[in-house]
Amino acid sequence: MKLLVLSLCLSSLFLVNALAQKPVKVVEVGQDHFEAGFPSGGQLRMHIRSGAVRIMGSDEKKIQVHYSGKNADQRKDVKVSLKTSGDVGELNVSGGPRNGFEIEVEVPKSCNLYLRIPAGEVEVAGITGDKDVELSFGDLTVEVGKAEDYAHVDASVYSGDLDAEPFAISKGGLFRSFQKQGSGKYRLHAHVGAGELVLKQAS
Repeated sequence: MKLLVLSLCLSSLFLVNALAQKPVKVVEVGQDHFEAGFPSGGQLRMHIRSGAVRIMGSDEKKIQVHYSGKNADQRKDVKVSLKTSGDVGELNVSGGPRNGFEIEVEVPKSCNLYLRIPAGEVEVAGITGDKDVELSFGDLTVEVGKAEDYAHVDASVYSGDLDAEPFAISKGGLFRSFQKQGSGKYRLHAHVGAGELVLKQAS
């Protein structure tokens, strides 16, 4: 009898864990604000449309998307899609006016971030964790904190300027890059196709 009860308890536990890991997808179109819970320390992949984009670390355990700029009210076709499974999430933001439209995304400040944006003026700040960020065209600024926080750093610009003061690097021209190994625990990958890449300490 005890074995039967133990078996039923284990089966229930496995079922609860399986349900907890079941992927959840939330899609919103044309809303003035997006908000969804997301755990601290998670893995977050983001694909965001071109434009002025700011990614900010927050003390809250949630993802929030805000809009601003002179055309912020023209958001009827802005689509935000978030798919989560446990502590892994994938956020996609698309649509909206081409100009006069700014996007700010707040995420838990402790997370591992993967970010891809085709073009624009992009800033990443206040995030502690791995960072894998690429911008095809435009200006990218990443707040990296202290150089000693990282185990591996690689940064590159095909055409433009590369300024990484925390790592004592400043280069301009074609095919500029650098790599560094360290004693920290985080990894940083930052790349700009054509434009400017700035890695800076927290202000």
